[in-house]
Amino acid sequence: MFYYLSQYLLETSAGTEWEPLLSGVRLFRYITFRAAGAALTALLLGLWLGPKMIAWLKELSFGQNYRDKAEVAGNLTAREPRKMGTPTMGGLLIVIILNSTTLLWAQWNPLISLTLLSVVVLAGLGFYDDYLKITKASSGGAKSRVKLYVQCGLALFIGVYLWRVPATSGLITEIMVPFYKYPVATGVGGVGLLLTLLTIVGSSNAVNLTDGLDGLAIGCTLIVSVVFVILTYLAGNAKLAAYLQIPHVNGAGELTVFCAAMIGAGLAFLWYNCHPAMVFMGDTGSLALGGALGIVAVLIHQPLVLVIAGGVFVLEAVSVILQTSYFKYTRRRYGTGQRLFLMAPLHHHFEKKNWHESQVVTRFYILCVLFAVVALSSLKIR
Repeated sequence: MFYYLSQYLLETSAGTEWEPLLSGVRLFRYITFRAAGAALTALLLGLWLGPKMIAWLKELSFGQNYRDKAEVAGNLTAREPRKMGTPTMGGLLIVIILNSTTLLWAQWNPLISLTLLSVVVLAGLGFYDDYLKITKASSGGAKSRVKLYVQCGLALFIGVYLWRVPATSGLITEIMVPFYKYPVATGVGGVGLLLTLLTIVGSSNAVNLTDGLDGLAIGCTLIVSVVFVILTYLAGNAKLAAYLQIPHVNGAGELTVFCAAMIGAGLAFLWYNCHPAMVFMGDTGSLALGGALGIVAVLIHQPLVLVIAGGVFVLEAVSVILQTSYFKYTRRRYGTGQRLFLMAPLHHHFEKKNWHESQVVTRFYILCVLFAVVALSSLKIR
C-alpha cells in the first residue's frame, strides 16, 4: 500500500511546489528500503502485540494442556510441569503481522498473492489441528491424512497455476539444481510438479517436526529467511541474476519484502518464545512458516537450495522417517521394534543424551548457520 501511495503522491505533486518537498518519497520505489521498513514494522508490531496476544490466548484457555506425542513416546517427563499450560497458537501473531506488513510494504503481484494466500491456508489448517488438541475433541489433533490432503491440494494448485501461466511456466517445466548454472532438464512439467509438491509439503511438515523446543523452530526459520532475503532480491534483479547466472524471475524482488517481514515477525515472536517460552507457535505457525519457505523457494526457481539452507529441518524430518521405518522393519522381522535414535525428532535424541534444552537449541542454530553459508555459496560456485 505504501508503494502505491508514494506513487500517487509523486504523480500528483509533479510540476507543483510540493514536488521538491516530496522527493524523499522516491525511496519507496526501492525494494531494499521497503524490505527494511517491513522488517522493522513487523518487529515493532510483534513486540507490541505479543503480550496482548499471550493474554488473550490465556483468557481463552488456549494453553498446551496436552503432552506432545514425541514426549509421551520418549518419556520426557522432566519438562512437563513447566511447559504444560503455556499458551499455544502463537503462530497467529506471526501470520497476522506477516501478511498485514507485507500488504503494507510490498508491491502487489501474483507471486505475493500466491504466497500470502498459502500462508493463510496453512495457518488455518494448523489452527484447526491445534484447536482439536486443546479442546480434546481429538487427542491427536487433525488426522494426518486430512493435513496431507490440504497441503498436497495447495501445492498442486500452486504448481498447476505456475505451469499454466506462460510467464511462470519455466518454474515448473525446467529443473534447476544448486551449483549448476543451467537447467538439468527442460520440458518436464510432471517432474517439476512433483518437485513443487515435495518442496512445499516437505518444508511445511519439516518445520512442524522441528517445533519441539523453546525457540528452535522460529530461530532456524529466521536464519533460513535471511538466506531467502538475499536469494529473492537477486532473483528479482535481472542484472544481478545474469551476472551470477541464476534464474531471473520477474516480480520475485517483492518476495524480499515478504521474507524481511517474516524476519521481523519471527524476531518479535522469538522474544516471547525463547527459553523459558511464554508462548508456543503451535501448528498454526509451524505449518504456515514451513510452507512459506517452500513456496518462496519454488517461486524463485530454487527449490533444492532450500534443502541445503534448511538442512536442520531436513535432518529433523529424516530422523523421524528413519526411526519410524527402522522400528517397523525390525518389529516385522524380529518381533521387537528397535530404534536408531534414542528419540525422534532429532532434537529429542540429544535431550535424552542429557543435553540441556538451551544447548540443543544453540547448537542447532550454529548448524543452521553453517547450512545457510553453504546455500549462499551456491551463488558463486556454479
